[in-house]
Amino acid sequence: MNFDERTLTDAVLARMDGCEDARFVTIMTSLVRHLHDFVREVELTEAEWMEGIRFLTATGQKCDDKRQEFILLSDTLGVSMLVDAINHRFAKGVTETTVFGPFFVEGAPHVAQWADIRGGAKGAPCFVSGTVRDIDGAPVADAVIDVWQSDGEEGFYDVQKPGAEPYCRAKIHTDASGRFGFLTVKPISYPVPTDGPVGGMLLTMGRHPYRPAHIHTMIQGEGFAPLTTHLFVAGDKYLDSDAVFGVKDSLVVDFVTNPAGRAPDGSTMNEPFVTATYDFVLARA
Repeated sequence: MNFDERTLTDAVLARMDGCEDARFVTIMTSLVRHLHDFVREVELTEAEWMEGIRFLTATGQKCDDKRQEFILLSDTLGVSMLVDAINHRFAKGVTETTVFGPFFVEGAPHVAQWADIRGGAKGAPCFVSGTVRDIDGAPVADAVIDVWQSDGEEGFYDVQKPGAEPYCRAKIHTDASGRFGFLTVKPISYPVPTDGPVGGMLLTMGRHPYRPAHIHTMIQGEGFAPLTTHLFVAGDKYLDSDAVFGVKDSLVVDFVTNPAGRAPDGSTMNEPFVTATYDFVLARA
């Protein structure tokens, strides 16, 4: 049979008649239809099709165990936030979620309350504290808060620096009252990597690559739905134009500069320091 631009889509879909995975058929049917409609709508040239193939190939080649360029692509096209929104339709009052990001690393060390997780990272000392509670206000004891962020001077994550020791990355457990606290550095805004195909795409689109300053958190408590979110620094100039569309008003936090003196962990700081407080609310699993 001679397929043409009008008949080819249905022919491709008919080849899945033998598939026994109903959800797979649903996803692939929609993907094929939308993809074919896209090609027809823009009347894609052969040169443009080949450029798209090269772009996807380069995106895969930029991925390794410390960098996920496809997540970055998904983030910058708003797909990650759309998937996040669909999959986390929590009740009102539960802390809002946002993107996972490409720089999470498994195996961060478990540390004690008020531990210094800076690991030599430069930046203003910053004490972050708060509580983890359920929707009724009851404390969630022994919840694990995975924390990771960039440094406070250059805006790089540890995994972006070849040979660097881990920094600003840890797991903190809440106490019996659901409280937590740790010492890190105040994050700064930074560009997503622009040395790969996604960075090139952003610049070609006329977009800046910057993310507003933030701290990543992923919280898990027994009997509760996992929560992945950020704490954004209030006043950051990129809050309204985050390259990955991840900002939500409820996640914007005041990072307050304090004079030298007594710190939240009871120690005495000989230099100005920053404090930030946030109370997380988890949904039942």
